[in-house]
Amino acid sequence: MSLRAVKEILSTKPTMEGAGVKLERAFGFGKTKEFDPFLLLDDFRNENPRDYLAGFPWHPHRGIETITYVLAGEVQHGDSLGNKGRMTAGDVQWMTAGSGILHQEMPKGDENGRMHGFQLWANLPASLKMTDPRYQDIPSAAIPEVTEDDGTMARIICGEFWGKRGPVNGVAADASYVDITVPPFKKKRIKVEVTRNAFAYVFAGEGVFRDASDPQAVLTESGADPNATPVYDAKNHSLVLFDRGDEIVVQAGPEGIRFLLVSGKPLEEPVAWYGPIVMNTQEQLKQAMSELQSGKFIKHR
Repeated sequence: MSLRAVKEILSTKPTMEGAGVKLERAFGFGKTKEFDPFLLLDDFRNENPRDYLAGFPWHPHRGIETITYVLAGEVQHGDSLGNKGRMTAGDVQWMTAGSGILHQEMPKGDENGRMHGFQLWANLPASLKMTDPRYQDIPSAAIPEVTEDDGTMARIICGEFWGKRGPVNGVAADASYVDITVPPFKKKRIKVEVTRNAFAYVFAGEGVFRDASDPQAVLTESGADPNATPVYDAKNHSLVLFDRGDEIVVQAGPEGIRFLLVSGKPLEEPVAWYGPIVMNTQEQLKQAMSELQSGKFIKHR
Protein backbone atom coordinates (compact mmCIF):
# COMPACT_ATOMS: atom_id res chain seq x y z
CA MET A 1 0.00 0.00 0.00
CA SER A 2 1.20 3.53 -0.76
CA LEU A 3 0.45 6.24 1.76
CA ARG A 4 -1.04 9.47 0.44
CA ALA A 5 1.22 12.38 1.28
CA VAL A 6 -0.35 15.60 2.54
CA LYS A 7 -0.17 17.94 -0.44
CA GLU A 8 -1.51 21.04 1.25
CA ILE A 9 -3.34 22.17 4.40
CA LEU A 10 -5.74 25.07 3.91
CA SER A 11 -7.55 27.22 6.47
CA THR A 12 -11.08 28.34 5.74
CA LYS A 13 -11.80 31.93 4.74
CA PRO A 14 -14.71 33.97 6.15
CA THR A 15 -17.19 34.55 3.33
CA MET A 16 -20.65 36.07 2.97
CA GLU A 17 -23.14 34.50 0.57
CA GLY A 18 -26.85 34.62 -0.20
CA ALA A 19 -28.68 37.51 1.46
CA GLY A 20 -25.99 37.90 4.12
CA VAL A 21 -25.11 34.46 5.47
CA LYS A 22 -21.73 34.36 7.20
CA LEU A 23 -19.87 31.14 6.50
CA GLU A 24 -16.39 29.67 6.18
CA ARG A 25 -15.15 28.62 2.72
CA ALA A 26 -12.73 25.69 2.74
CA PHE A 27 -12.01 25.94 -0.99
CA GLY A 28 -13.68 27.35 -4.06
CA PHE A 29 -13.17 29.50 -7.12
CA GLY A 30 -9.75 29.01 -8.70
CA LYS A 31 -8.68 25.59 -7.37
CA THR A 32 -10.52 23.34 -9.79
CA LYS A 33 -7.54 21.21 -10.86
CA GLU A 34 -6.45 20.15 -7.36
CA PHE A 35 -9.99 19.21 -6.27
CA ASP A 36 -11.48 18.00 -9.59
CA PRO A 37 -14.33 16.92 -9.79
CA PHE A 38 -15.24 19.07 -6.76
CA LEU A 39 -15.59 22.82 -7.03
CA LEU A 40 -16.37 24.29 -3.62
CA LEU A 41 -16.92 23.42 0.05
CA ASP A 42 -18.64 25.78 2.49
CA ASP A 43 -19.01 25.30 6.24
CA PHE A 44 -22.01 27.28 7.54
CA ARG A 45 -21.67 27.18 11.32
CA ASN A 46 -23.24 29.85 13.49
CA GLU A 47 -24.86 30.50 16.86
CA ASN A 48 -26.14 33.98 16.02
CA PRO A 49 -29.40 33.85 13.99
CA ARG A 50 -28.65 37.31 12.56
CA ASP A 51 -25.71 35.73 10.73
CA TYR A 52 -27.76 33.14 8.82
CA LEU A 53 -31.55 33.77 8.92
CA ALA A 54 -31.53 35.87 5.70
CA GLY A 55 -30.63 32.64 3.96
CA PHE A 56 -30.11 31.98 0.27
CA PRO A 57 -33.10 33.42 -1.62
CA TRP A 58 -33.97 32.41 -5.18
CA HIS A 59 -30.87 31.77 -7.30
CA PRO A 60 -29.98 29.62 -10.34
CA HIS A 61 -27.73 26.60 -10.78
CA ARG A 62 -26.65 24.84 -13.98
CA GLY A 63 -24.00 22.26 -14.81
CA ILE A 64 -23.25 21.06 -11.25
CA GLU A 65 -24.47 18.98 -8.32
CA THR A 66 -24.85 20.52 -4.86
CA ILE A 67 -24.62 18.37 -1.74
CA THR A 68 -26.03 19.79 1.51
CA TYR A 69 -25.35 18.02 4.82
CA VAL A 70 -27.03 19.42 7.95
CA LEU A 71 -25.61 18.77 11.44
CA ALA A 72 -27.64 21.21 13.55
CA GLY A 73 -30.73 23.31 12.91
CA GLU A 74 -32.65 22.91 9.66
CA VAL A 75 -32.80 24.12 6.08
CA GLN A 76 -36.08 24.68 4.25
CA HIS A 77 -35.88 24.60 0.47
CA GLY A 78 -38.06 25.11 -2.58
CA ASP A 79 -37.51 25.36 -6.33
CA SER A 80 -38.92 26.47 -9.66
CA LEU A 81 -40.21 22.95 -10.37
CA GLY A 82 -42.50 23.05 -7.34
CA ASN A 83 -40.39 20.88 -5.07
CA LYS A 84 -40.40 21.76 -1.37
CA GLY A 85 -38.82 20.17 1.65
CA ARG A 86 -37.01 20.51 4.96
CA MET A 87 -33.65 19.12 6.04
CA THR A 88 -32.97 18.61 9.75
CA ALA A 89 -29.94 17.39 11.74
CA GLY A 90 -28.23 14.48 10.00
CA ASP A 91 -30.13 14.82 6.71
CA VAL A 92 -28.57 15.16 3.26
CA GLN A 93 -29.82 16.63 -0.01
CA TRP A 94 -27.98 15.81 -3.23
CA MET A 95 -29.28 18.09 -5.99
CA THR A 96 -28.33 17.57 -9.62
CA ALA A 97 -28.95 20.98 -11.19
CA GLY A 98 -28.26 19.70 -14.71
CA SER A 99 -29.76 21.95 -17.39
CA GLY A 100 -30.92 24.44 -14.82
CA ILE A 101 -32.94 25.10 -11.71
CA LEU A 102 -33.99 28.08 -9.62
CA HIS A 103 -34.18 27.39 -5.92
CA GLN A 104 -33.91 28.86 -2.45
CA GLU A 105 -32.47 27.55 0.83
CA MET A 106 -33.51 29.13 4.12
CA PRO A 107 -31.67 28.03 7.30
CA LYS A 108 -33.18 27.99 10.78
CA GLY A 109 -31.40 27.33 14.08
CA ASP A 110 -32.14 24.66 16.66
CA GLU A 111 -33.66 25.40 20.08
CA ASN A 112 -30.37 27.05 21.08
CA GLY A 113 -30.14 29.11 17.91
CA ARG A 114 -27.33 27.02 16.45
CA MET A 115 -27.03 26.26 12.76
CA HIS A 116 -24.39 23.98 11.26
CA GLY A 117 -24.03 22.31 7.92
CA PHE A 118 -21.90 21.91 4.82
CA GLN A 119 -22.46 22.45 1.13
CA LEU A 120 -20.21 20.76 -1.41
CA TRP A 121 -20.35 21.42 -5.16
CA ALA A 122 -19.45 18.63 -7.60
CA ASN A 123 -18.93 19.32 -11.28
CA LEU A 124 -20.89 17.52 -14.00
CA PRO A 125 -19.11 16.18 -17.10
CA ALA A 126 -19.85 17.87 -20.42
CA SER A 127 -22.11 14.97 -21.43
CA LEU A 128 -24.41 15.61 -18.43
CA LYS A 129 -24.34 19.41 -18.14
CA MET A 130 -27.81 19.64 -19.67
CA THR A 131 -29.34 16.55 -18.08
CA ASP A 132 -32.72 16.75 -16.32
CA PRO A 133 -32.54 18.18 -12.78
CA ARG A 134 -33.22 15.76 -9.93
CA TYR A 135 -33.11 15.55 -6.15
CA GLN A 136 -32.07 12.87 -3.71
CA ASP A 137 -33.40 13.76 -0.26
CA ILE A 138 -31.85 11.45 2.32
CA PRO A 139 -33.16 11.41 5.91
CA SER A 140 -30.62 10.86 8.67
CA ALA A 141 -32.04 7.43 9.53
CA ALA A 142 -31.27 6.18 6.01
CA ILE A 143 -27.55 6.94 6.25
CA PRO A 144 -25.66 3.80 7.31
CA GLU A 145 -23.25 4.04 10.23
CA VAL A 146 -20.36 1.67 10.90
CA THR A 147 -18.43 1.51 14.19
CA GLU A 148 -15.16 -0.40 14.22
CA ASP A 149 -13.67 -2.25 17.20
CA ASP A 150 -11.46 0.72 18.11
CA GLY A 151 -14.50 3.02 18.30
CA THR A 152 -13.95 4.77 14.96
CA MET A 153 -17.33 5.62 13.47
CA ALA A 154 -18.27 6.42 9.87
CA ARG A 155 -21.52 7.80 8.43
CA ILE A 156 -21.55 6.83 4.75
CA ILE A 157 -23.41 9.35 2.62
CA CYS A 158 -22.18 8.32 -0.81
CA GLY A 159 -20.01 5.52 -2.16
CA GLU A 160 -18.89 2.23 -0.65
CA PHE A 161 -16.98 2.28 2.63
CA TRP A 162 -16.18 -0.47 5.14
CA GLY A 163 -18.65 -2.86 3.54
CA LYS A 164 -21.58 -0.44 3.46
CA ARG A 165 -22.90 1.70 0.61
CA GLY A 166 -24.29 5.19 1.06
CA PRO A 167 -27.88 5.88 -0.07
CA VAL A 168 -26.98 8.54 -2.67
CA ASN A 169 -26.71 6.94 -6.12
CA GLY A 170 -26.12 7.75 -9.77
CA VAL A 171 -23.62 10.52 -9.04
CA ALA A 172 -21.60 11.58 -12.07
CA ALA A 173 -18.40 12.12 -10.07
CA ASP A 174 -18.54 8.55 -8.70
CA ALA A 175 -17.94 10.26 -5.39
CA SER A 176 -17.26 8.97 -1.90
CA TYR A 177 -18.51 11.19 0.95
CA VAL A 178 -18.03 9.93 4.52
CA ASP A 179 -18.31 11.59 7.95
CA ILE A 180 -15.62 9.97 10.13
CA THR A 181 -15.02 10.22 13.89
CA VAL A 182 -11.80 8.76 15.37
CA PRO A 183 -11.65 8.42 19.20
CA PRO A 184 -8.95 10.11 21.31
CA PHE A 185 -5.37 8.95 20.68
CA LYS A 186 -6.40 6.32 18.13
CA LYS A 187 -4.46 5.90 14.88
CA LYS A 188 -6.47 4.94 11.81
CA ARG A 189 -5.50 3.82 8.32
CA ILE A 190 -8.20 4.44 5.73
CA LYS A 191 -8.15 3.19 2.15
CA VAL A 192 -8.86 5.61 -0.69
CA GLU A 193 -9.01 4.39 -4.30
CA VAL A 194 -5.77 5.44 -5.97
CA THR A 195 -7.23 7.11 -9.08
CA ARG A 196 -9.29 9.59 -7.04
CA ASN A 197 -8.56 13.08 -5.85
CA ALA A 198 -9.19 13.18 -2.09
CA PHE A 199 -9.41 15.63 0.78
CA ALA A 200 -10.37 15.67 4.46
CA TYR A 201 -12.20 18.58 6.06
CA VAL A 202 -11.69 18.63 9.84
CA PHE A 203 -14.49 20.22 11.85
CA ALA A 204 -14.10 18.86 15.38
CA GLY A 205 -11.28 17.70 17.61
CA GLU A 206 -7.62 17.61 16.65
CA GLY A 207 -5.21 15.20 15.08
CA VAL A 208 -2.22 14.55 12.87
CA PHE A 209 -2.39 13.35 9.29
CA ARG A 210 0.89 11.51 8.90
CA ASP A 211 2.45 11.40 5.48
CA ALA A 212 5.79 10.99 3.74
CA SER A 213 6.87 14.43 4.94
CA ASP A 214 6.87 15.92 8.44
CA PRO A 215 3.61 15.32 10.32
CA GLN A 216 1.27 18.30 10.34
CA ALA A 217 -1.24 18.93 13.10
CA VAL A 218 -4.81 19.99 12.49
CA LEU A 219 -6.55 21.73 15.38
CA THR A 220 -10.24 22.61 15.62
CA GLU A 221 -13.02 22.77 18.18
CA SER A 222 -13.81 20.07 20.72
CA GLY A 223 -14.90 16.79 19.19
CA ALA A 224 -15.64 15.13 22.52
CA ASP A 225 -18.72 17.15 23.44
CA PRO A 226 -21.00 18.18 20.55
CA ASN A 227 -22.74 20.64 22.90
CA ALA A 228 -19.52 22.41 23.85
CA THR A 229 -19.17 26.04 22.83
CA PRO A 230 -17.61 26.03 19.36
CA VAL A 231 -14.51 28.02 18.54
CA TYR A 232 -15.20 30.12 15.47
CA ASP A 233 -11.59 30.90 14.60
CA ALA A 234 -11.26 30.38 10.84
CA LYS A 235 -7.68 29.20 11.33
CA ASN A 236 -9.03 26.19 13.22
CA HIS A 237 -11.20 24.98 10.33
CA SER A 238 -8.75 23.00 8.24
CA LEU A 239 -8.87 21.21 4.92
CA VAL A 240 -6.24 18.58 4.15
CA LEU A 241 -5.60 17.95 0.45
CA PHE A 242 -3.95 14.60 -0.26
CA ASP A 243 -1.62 13.54 -3.04
CA ARG A 244 -2.11 10.21 -4.84
CA GLY A 245 -1.85 6.87 -3.05
CA ASP A 246 -3.89 3.95 -1.67
CA GLU A 247 -4.63 5.14 1.85
CA ILE A 248 -4.43 7.93 4.41
CA VAL A 249 -3.39 7.74 8.06
CA VAL A 250 -4.78 9.92 10.84
CA GLN A 251 -3.64 10.06 14.46
CA ALA A 252 -6.38 11.48 16.71
CA GLY A 253 -5.48 13.90 19.49
CA PRO A 254 -6.70 13.94 23.12
CA GLU A 255 -10.23 15.01 22.13
CA GLY A 256 -10.54 12.74 19.11
CA ILE A 257 -11.05 14.05 15.59
CA ARG A 258 -14.05 14.30 13.26
CA PHE A 259 -13.77 15.05 9.57
CA LEU A 260 -15.42 14.69 6.18
CA LEU A 261 -13.46 12.42 3.85
CA VAL A 262 -14.36 13.17 0.25
CA SER A 263 -12.94 11.66 -2.94
CA GLY A 264 -13.90 11.44 -6.60
CA LYS A 265 -12.58 10.61 -10.05
CA PRO A 266 -11.32 13.75 -11.83
CA LEU A 267 -13.19 14.79 -14.97
CA GLU A 268 -10.17 16.56 -16.49
CA GLU A 269 -12.40 18.83 -18.57
CA PRO A 270 -12.22 22.61 -19.14
CA VAL A 271 -14.13 24.68 -16.58
CA ALA A 272 -15.96 27.92 -17.34
CA TRP A 273 -17.40 29.23 -14.08
CA TYR A 274 -19.58 32.18 -13.18
CA GLY A 275 -21.23 32.11 -9.74
CA PRO A 276 -23.65 29.17 -9.51
CA ILE A 277 -23.30 28.23 -13.19
CA VAL A 278 -20.42 25.97 -14.28
CA MET A 279 -19.99 25.01 -17.93
CA ASN A 280 -17.09 24.06 -20.22
CA THR A 281 -16.78 27.18 -22.40
CA GLN A 282 -17.32 30.93 -22.12
CA GLU A 283 -19.87 30.69 -24.94
CA GLN A 284 -21.96 28.25 -22.89
CA LEU A 285 -21.77 30.62 -19.92
CA LYS A 286 -22.97 33.54 -22.05
CA GLN A 287 -25.83 31.43 -23.36
CA ALA A 288 -26.84 30.47 -19.82
CA MET A 289 -26.84 34.11 -18.67
CA SER A 290 -28.82 35.16 -21.75
CA GLU A 291 -31.42 32.44 -21.09
CA LEU A 292 -31.61 33.50 -17.45
CA GLN A 293 -32.43 37.07 -18.48
CA SER A 294 -34.92 36.02 -21.19
CA GLY A 295 -36.80 33.52 -19.01
CA LYS A 296 -35.64 30.48 -21.02
CA PHE A 297 -33.25 29.12 -18.38
CA ILE A 298 -35.54 26.36 -17.09
CA LYS A 299 -35.74 23.53 -19.66
CA HIS A 300 -38.10 21.17 -17.83
CA ARG A 301 -41.39 21.56 -16.04
